[in-house]
Amino acid sequence: MSVPQTLLDKLWATHEILRREDGVSLLWVDRHLVHEGSHHAFAKLAARGAKVAVPELTFAVVDHYAPTRNRARIEDPQIARMIKTLRTNARSHDVRLFDLNDPGQGIVHVIGPEQGLTLPGLLINCGDSHTSTHGAFGTLAFGIGATEVAHVLATQTVWQKKPPAMRITVDGSLGPGVSAKDIALNWIAQLGTDGARGHALEYAGSAIRDLTMEGRMTLCNLSIEGGARFGMVAPDATTLAYVEGRPHAPKGADWDKAVAAWSEFVSEQGAEFAKDIHFDAADIAPTVTWGTSPEQALPVDASIPDPARLAGGKSDSARAALDYMGLVAGRPLAGTPVDQVFIGSCTNGRIEDLRAAAAVLSGRRAKVPGLVSPGSAQVKAQAEDEGLDKIFTKAGLDWVASGCSMCVGMNGDLVGEGKRCASSTNRNFRGRQGRGARTHLMSPVMVAAAAVNGAIADVRPLLDGRAV
Repeated sequence: MSVPQTLLDKLWATHEILRREDGVSLLWVDRHLVHEGSHHAFAKLAARGAKVAVPELTFAVVDHYAPTRNRARIEDPQIARMIKTLRTNARSHDVRLFDLNDPGQGIVHVIGPEQGLTLPGLLINCGDSHTSTHGAFGTLAFGIGATEVAHVLATQTVWQKKPPAMRITVDGSLGPGVSAKDIALNWIAQLGTDGARGHALEYAGSAIRDLTMEGRMTLCNLSIEGGARFGMVAPDATTLAYVEGRPHAPKGADWDKAVAAWSEFVSEQGAEFAKDIHFDAADIAPTVTWGTSPEQALPVDASIPDPARLAGGKSDSARAALDYMGLVAGRPLAGTPVDQVFIGSCTNGRIEDLRAAAAVLSGRRAKVPGLVSPGSAQVKAQAEDEGLDKIFTKAGLDWVASGCSMCVGMNGDLVGEGKRCASSTNRNFRGRQGRGARTHLMSPVMVAAAAVNGAIADVRPLLDGRAV
């Protein structure tokens, strides 16, 4: 009898061309996504006089440096140069470019799925760690370095050692105001940023099956913050409903064949995982980070921890984090004043995220300034059709164009030094949103609650009578 296979086993086998004696596999790459930061790899190609091997499988996106305002005239010479370089590289190699004014422009990990470039069963690479987002569709999707980007450009293949498989099962129903972002921050806080170190992480359980594709993308996006090589969710009816009809999705008879093939991409009963962890959805509350690592997170109604009480050698890092964040151990996390808010990013900049935040903000006024940057031009247009932009602007927040924006601050959208930001992004490292910036990660509805209160706050009382 054959050994039961995991989703990882099946995906790996369909892409493996050969395996070296040291166990490293040469894998075929179905989609290669590049952005402004990929210029080093293109330079390597130019130095060898090489061309992109399969240009129709490479897609270029302006996102990290994309200005969210005044795109007609980019005043920062570095930003303008980075975007111009990507345009030049895409043109010279016949690569499809989603440029600033393209109606399909947006963050690479948002537009891949919405364009139907992301399909179950594919292997997707990008020179960006949050490529794991695409794993929500039952794909092998992982970030690669500049040298590997050059290798994929030149050969449409990548060398990788197969990681051990890990499964996180979440069963039950999420409570009001609790989302995929909270699932992720919860497990990372409990298991640590090394909890899934080097593993291929598969999510399972009734709470995961109940998530929308947007929620699953958020979950897979944040897998990296827990140390995973990538995250995955097996495709199901929810996946098919999202993918069908997308511009690059199969059509007609090809669709029927694809659906039949995709149905095989599930872990078989009895398949073994190197780690197998279970959580109860009912135990997960709206969660907020208090430190400078995604694992330094707690339920919003908890108190800031005392570093002296933390085990596992985490006392020193906790003290350093509290010092940087300007927080005092023992005080409630809720009520911590914030200076500004940000809603957006490849983690939480999709239409579902904007709808949820708008439901909280509707008819209310923000006490602090903030920025709302949709994940793509299509999300922006859809939000405007639904009037969400008016809700944000009436609340006092700025509604801007799509891009990575304040998540990483490469385009000029920054948090000021010493300022505290409630953010729907994925990283709260020192200086991530700007030199000296203090970032608290949370879900979009929690960001909206922080905006209304001018401080970190539990969103649940604000949801009474409102559908999110």
